[in-house]
Amino acid sequence: MRLVTFRTDIEAPARLGVVEGDVVVDIGLLGEKVGECAPTSMLGLIDLGPSALPRIASFVKRFEGNWPLGIAYPLANVSLLAPIPRPRKNVFGIGLNYVEHVAESARTLDTSKELPAQPVIFSKPPTSIIGPGMPVEHNASITQQLDWEVELAVIIGRRAKRVSEEDAMSYVFGYSVMIDMSARDNRRAGQWIYSKGQDSYAPFGPFIVTPDEIADPHDLDLWLTVNGQTKQKSNTKHMLFKIPKLISDISAGITLEPGDIIATGTPDGVGAGRDPQEWVWPGDVIEAGVANIGALRHPVIAV
Repeated sequence: MRLVTFRTDIEAPARLGVVEGDVVVDIGLLGEKVGECAPTSMLGLIDLGPSALPRIASFVKRFEGNWPLGIAYPLANVSLLAPIPRPRKNVFGIGLNYVEHVAESARTLDTSKELPAQPVIFSKPPTSIIGPGMPVEHNASITQQLDWEVELAVIIGRRAKRVSEEDAMSYVFGYSVMIDMSARDNRRAGQWIYSKGQDSYAPFGPFIVTPDEIADPHDLDLWLTVNGQTKQKSNTKHMLFKIPKLISDISAGITLEPGDIIATGTPDGVGAGRDPQEWVWPGDVIEAGVANIGALRHPVIAV
């Protein structure tokens, strides 16, 4: 399934939906039509546990596209929000997780040229999350080096504490796209959270795609363009630490909870790694996507 959080108009409350073809079906209203209680938010759905997805799928199958009046909307006519508009805690970011990005970072960002022996983990606050189409904020009084990073996001589906690599994938609820915006001149004594955690620095969405639709999350093309020019183009198979390792490593010391998000790192092609270096500025448009999951498009604005 392709799951979304959406609004039918600017004043309407956020709703949980499933995308079927070119329409969004309201899951809460769908549940009412079949006489059962259904969640109305993404976190509410995730909290129900692994059995919830087959149950929602069975609701959808009952109608086979013949949707009752008032529960389905053309996808083009709704506003998509971030799939989880307000995560319960910080996004887990993974740094230096593609070999070529390690090399380019060592050349220009004073990081080690050696491959990390363990995942490099940082975080992005919930307030950094924005949904599809929302503007990325450029505050010139804070940064002159605003950079881009396209990433595969992994959403955790159930409580994970000291999980083995062998069992780790069973804890995945789904996958999405995240752009890890980074103010390169805001790193402080080796700490990255201010550089990467400012408001609007985590574009996220447009969908959460469930694992049954992704044959291999470690073989997905991902890409990013600025003003239509390709800047990043790679494949998740080049991750240094794969998803099972990331889940196992984080959960060894930090309990992962339903709805937690792991941004799994970016390939080479970031602005800081170019010669000469490149940055985004107000008026620029960033687009990024992951194959079989979706794409994001965000203008950059001055604040």
